[in-house]
Amino acid sequence: MSAGIKSDSAAVRQLKIKPEWLAMQVEEIVEPELPIIDAHHHLWDPPGARYLLDEYLEDLRTGHDVRATVFMACRAMYRARGPEEMKPIGETEFVAGIAAQSESGLYGPTKVCAAIVSSADPSLGARVEPVLEAHIAVGGGRFRGVRYRTSWDASREVHMLPTPAGVLKEKATYEAIACVERLGLLLDLWVFHPQLAEALDACRAFPNLPIIINHVGGPLGLGPYAGKREEIFPAWAKQIKLLGALPNTMMKLGGMAVRSSGYQFHLQSKPPCSDDLVRAWGPYVETCIQSFGPTRCMFESNFPVDKAMCSYPVLWNAFKKMISGFSNFEKREMLCGTAARVYKIAV
Repeated sequence: MSAGIKSDSAAVRQLKIKPEWLAMQVEEIVEPELPIIDAHHHLWDPPGARYLLDEYLEDLRTGHDVRATVFMACRAMYRARGPEEMKPIGETEFVAGIAAQSESGLYGPTKVCAAIVSSADPSLGARVEPVLEAHIAVGGGRFRGVRYRTSWDASREVHMLPTPAGVLKEKATYEAIACVERLGLLLDLWVFHPQLAEALDACRAFPNLPIIINHVGGPLGLGPYAGKREEIFPAWAKQIKLLGALPNTMMKLGGMAVRSSGYQFHLQSKPPCSDDLVRAWGPYVETCIQSFGPTRCMFESNFPVDKAMCSYPVLWNAFKKMISGFSNFEKREMLCGTAARVYKIAV
């Protein structure tokens, strides 16, 4: 196990990426002139699954106009020594270095990791504030907020991380969120769809804190949820509409090729085309846009996680096709503008 990746990290539980298989699906780039901010991606280096700057650049250079990116917490490069609560600072140090590399211009025009979201232990409660301040100190002016570990489900097929049940309802977690607000940061929130009511309570409790819901609210399709999409969708949509009614919330459109979603494109003889993804994911994206509006939605690649099921150019082609009926302004908001405002990225 690499020192940079903890054994309970997201990286070691992902589906295997098959480059030769992905290469079987080639498409012309849809609307290549539209600017993009990839609002959610990871960088990591577990054994046999390295995805660092060079690997990400290979995807960024496949045709879409990606102007900047947002790094999202994934337990990469935590410190090996020092107080346990301060080990996550290593992730921000690592990503700030990648961002500085990108800023040199030697690696192309995309501002990689122009904004950084890392993590901290919410069980610290108010004692998390020095940890957040340390993230800010080492972030090179790019640290924007945190994603506390909150995703949980009773099924061990779905939930493979050591997150305790009910963490999003704990007093300590609320105290930790209050620290985020006090420091002028933002909160990325990753939950599974059975937790959306808890997410709603948290968003209502902090009406002045920008909260970004990850991965269209985490609809599940694995384990006890397999084969139940038609049953789950209405309940999921109801919670999404309630979340969208809160002015402090934003929605990330993407992250639907994760293992827990239950989609099995990776098992096909040929990778999906963008139209396949539109058919599968379009209703979720459409519901989110209707609930939050284009100016509070942003697209995310969630790479390299979603790369196990589709390539970067095919994924962004699918996203662009999903919003083909919107105005040019609305398209640009969802592909770039919302992320630029929320994460304070100059493009």
